[in-house]
Amino acid sequence: MDRIENLILRSLVHNEDYSRKVIPFIQPEYFQDSSDRVLFEEIGAYMTKYNTRPTVEALSIEVDQRLDLAEEQVKNLRMTLSDFEEVTGTDDWMMDSTENWCKKQAIYNALMESVSIANGDSKTKSEDAIPSILSEALGVSFDANVGHDYIENADDRFAYYHKTEDKIPFDIEMLNKITQGGLPNKTLNIALAGTGVGKSLFMCHVAASTLMQGKNVLYITCEMAEEKIAERIDANLLNVNIQDLKELPKTMFDNKIAKLANKTQGSLVIKEYPTASAHSGHFKALLNELKLKKNFTPDMIFIDYLNICASSRIRAGSNANSYTLVKSIAEELRGLAVEFNVPIVSATQTTRSGYGNSDVNITDTSESFGLPATADLMVALISTEELEGLGQIMVKQLKNRYNDLNYLKRFVVGIDRAKMRLYDCEQSAQDDIMDSGEEYESEDRAENTRKEKFAKLNFS
Repeated sequence: MDRIENLILRSLVHNEDYSRKVIPFIQPEYFQDSSDRVLFEEIGAYMTKYNTRPTVEALSIEVDQRLDLAEEQVKNLRMTLSDFEEVTGTDDWMMDSTENWCKKQAIYNALMESVSIANGDSKTKSEDAIPSILSEALGVSFDANVGHDYIENADDRFAYYHKTEDKIPFDIEMLNKITQGGLPNKTLNIALAGTGVGKSLFMCHVAASTLMQGKNVLYITCEMAEEKIAERIDANLLNVNIQDLKELPKTMFDNKIAKLANKTQGSLVIKEYPTASAHSGHFKALLNELKLKKNFTPDMIFIDYLNICASSRIRAGSNANSYTLVKSIAEELRGLAVEFNVPIVSATQTTRSGYGNSDVNITDTSESFGLPATADLMVALISTEELEGLGQIMVKQLKNRYNDLNYLKRFVVGIDRAKMRLYDCEQSAQDDIMDSGEEYESEDRAENTRKEKFAKLNFS
């Protein structure tokens, strides 16, 4: 009876269409038998070099020329190749059988590697890597999509243009305008501000507003205690000054919480990690644990804040420079957003030169310019004595993949620090904001300008 490995190897040699489809997905380590692994390596090397499947004769010659094989193994390989007949069976059956075999082998190898790591036998990986190793193995599949064909997939592209993207809106009008309706899934969104300007306030407010939309929210803090974050969100949602929360009677507090629970179907979970100790691997494990133990799947994740997270790829004490470290953390968090299909909101500090600056730029990002290169949206939060006196904070766009960066480049929002809240300002407050000597266009005027530019285009 033929083993599946033998059928796969024979099909790779005799079926060109099959070999081109499956070669990218099969790994040499899937073959437990060393002889099978040698044959697969030779087939793969031949196809890479000559862009066609090898003949049995060519494989025999390549095997003979291997210097790393014992004479007995070469003899066995010759015997195997002498009986390399074509596989009888449908191509679809072979594709399905090969995919199932790859999945089983990947899971088996992942389990063996995980046991080795758990026993302390690995010198390069820690136990934190186990969930990602198993997750990667479980995700093995034959994806036939090799890219978007511009002409053939035009209908798909047109449908994409007219598809309504699932977004989580803000409760601040200007933030919705610059993002065209809110934050989409699989994105990393960053607030840049100096110490004490309002990074955590911004995130707590957005977290509170997202909860009141009936969404599930996960707030990860690496800076403040869980209770401190909950206290800020209490001030926001219960409409009580943060200093007065301690004086609030228990019955009144319970009544406010009960009314709040009736207004939303969402849940908010706050999880604290020690500074610089947690990375995306820990967050991934937390998400899996929450789903298993509490049936909780977040619609949005907040991480307070990015620079004091760790990297799962760069070990502590490895002397990596700040650019590499912060860029690595940003890439891992954006990868987490993609994997769990959620928007992630985080924050970062300004540099010393940017602190107190009334016009923060993207170059004022502390430690690493790799962060704005990775983020989908990046806004600066700017506070001056004049703005503080007006109860306002300025928001300046630094990077925006959702909309034109020059549309509403700067604007102000109201801030109530006592209740940890942001709110919309009157239009007159926006009229005072200038950008390059020009006032902002109104939304209607901006739309008319876009239509005029479109009408001038000459499609021939």
